[in-house]
Amino acid sequence: MSEKNDFPWAPATAVGSLPGTDAREAAKTVTGSFEDFPFLAELPARGPGADMIGRTTGLLAEVYAHVEPSGWRISDRPGRDTRRARSWLGEDLDALEEFTQGYEGALKVQVVGPWTLAAALELHGGEAALSDAGACRDLAASLAEGLNGHLADVRKRVPGARVVLQLDEPSLTAVLLGHVRTASGYRTHRAVDRQVVEAALRDVIAVHDGPVVVHSCAPGVPFALLRRAGVAGVSFDFSLLTERDEEPIGEAVEAGTKLFAGVVPSTDPASGALSDPGGSVMGVRTLWRRLGLNPGTLAESVVVTPTCGLAGATPAYARKALAHCVRAARSLADNPE
Repeated sequence: MSEKNDFPWAPATAVGSLPGTDAREAAKTVTGSFEDFPFLAELPARGPGADMIGRTTGLLAEVYAHVEPSGWRISDRPGRDTRRARSWLGEDLDALEEFTQGYEGALKVQVVGPWTLAAALELHGGEAALSDAGACRDLAASLAEGLNGHLADVRKRVPGARVVLQLDEPSLTAVLLGHVRTASGYRTHRAVDRQVVEAALRDVIAVHDGPVVVHSCAPGVPFALLRRAGVAGVSFDFSLLTERDEEPIGEAVEAGTKLFAGVVPSTDPASGALSDPGGSVMGVRTLWRRLGLNPGTLAESVVVTPTCGLAGATPAYARKALAHCVRAARSLADNPE
């Protein structure tokens, strides 16, 4: 079997971002919380270049960007913002390497996917790259090439890791529906053809010889499109699912697609307390029954995560949420019905 099909998935992980600015502390927290599915933490509180868009622009091949008041804009040459993004990523990789000595198993790294990147990155004139089909193609190609080097670096630093690549695509549904606003804010960019979206995703996914997961914490995740593009898993906010999502989810599960179910709140609950672990995954069990799926497949089909990144949480709650994901996953495995 290929590595993509015969993969040692673990029961719980997180989406990517954490609060704070200390890379070593983040790596220590991640590896301590998820002994069998750690991830390369992102710390956006450090500022521009540590945010998800800036971090990914630092990986692009022969495409550079700098910060404007309106956001990230494509540049002709690398500048201070590009150097800062690369420096912080290097710091994060150093910390991860330190705390994964001798580690063997799944390891997740996250980058922004081609369509959220195209919706967020501005061209020289200030309009989103999404407005220019050629610019979208160039961005996807640049991302694919840059990912090659990044994934090779991760494998070199953690040689026992079986790397899972996560593409963050929170703007994907808006791109498909034509809901991404223009720079003026008065109009929206035209919806991108689904086949074009799928083809670009497929090209980026093809760069990695291991599993690729697409994450979106927006409503209306296009499960069927992502499955056709070749993803091994889909990561989503479970609380945003509607009845319309159920059939595509059932088809995805039956096709072997892993569900990264975001069931643990990503910011401190107003009540100050999390539900018990079994309560956190009750909705997943209920969905399984409604779809007529075998409860015995729950643990092998689902990875438990927070609903989204934890950058907006307090450090104490973030640690609590990570531990809660592990306990909730254990509850799902022990009591699938």
